[in-house]
Amino acid sequence: MEGRILAGHGSGGKLMNELIAGHIRRVLGPESVQLDDSAILAIGLERIAFTTDTFTITPLEFPGGTIGSLAVNGTVNDLAVMGARPLYLSCALLLEEGLEIAVLERILSSMREAADRAGVAIVTGDTKVVERGKADKIFINTAGIGILERGAERRELEPGDAVIINGFIGDHGMSIMALRNDLSFSRGLVSDCAPMNRLIARVTAAFPGSVKFMRDPTRGGVASVLNEIVKGAPFGIGLYESELPIRDEVRGVSEMLGIDPLYAANEGKVLMIARGGDAEAIVESMRSLPEGSSAAVIGRVTEAHPGRAYLETRIGGRRILPVLLEEQLPRIC
Repeated sequence: MEGRILAGHGSGGKLMNELIAGHIRRVLGPESVQLDDSAILAIGLERIAFTTDTFTITPLEFPGGTIGSLAVNGTVNDLAVMGARPLYLSCALLLEEGLEIAVLERILSSMREAADRAGVAIVTGDTKVVERGKADKIFINTAGIGILERGAERRELEPGDAVIINGFIGDHGMSIMALRNDLSFSRGLVSDCAPMNRLIARVTAAFPGSVKFMRDPTRGGVASVLNEIVKGAPFGIGLYESELPIRDEVRGVSEMLGIDPLYAANEGKVLMIARGGDAEAIVESMRSLPEGSSAAVIGRVTEAHPGRAYLETRIGGRRILPVLLEEQLPRIC
């Protein structure tokens, strides 16, 4: 509908990018909205990363987490992928009249446990209550601050650089969709919701200067992140279908629902681009931690198809990975 917000404006794809560029940045000013996981700011002699995010997932509790742990881990990861050491979070709660106190306490407990695991403190917040029917039980907004001890992990990419991920793709999105659709064959599938700061800190300390880009592939998944990277670039990025770590359960849910797992949300993954010569050593470093036990090199920056992300298929062909237009997985984070 022309002139109105659509579900696709929150998809992480083309409609969302058009909304940000054509309306939000145009009105607020381009300097006010940094288009990255976190803004990099200077305060005196310190450089910090600052981020904010809002979480509206349904259901509120799911295998592997809750909206509370999702909020903490998502904010921690947005700081960590910039190369920052996360320190402090805020927590703002929008509660709907009628929400059970027991549910709220479980969500808050999961937030506390996630914060303790990530080594961050929740230091401030806000609470608002709206009338019954004016929200969906609970929405959470978090903001986060982290210290940049070496500088942002953002460097120029070039052909030969490796694309690395620390584990299975699509677990979060497909576990939520399986739960919503009561798919009994996927009962063992759980969200990958987890903090990535410890794994990222190990890699960046062991391979200084090698990591050129990091992103947590949440809304829109791996394919959407790669399309953001290659937009207008003189290079392309190719993924190897044979190397993609995707669980059979995720493939099954994806096929049943008609969703490509490369566009499914992840909440405990870091997509990393690093110098090709260090790729295998980085993967081995990741595998030494539980959150990186299934790490893999899944692609390369190439001279082929500049400005495009594509898939090298098992049968030897190439398939372009288009920019996501409409919302595939609403209310997923």
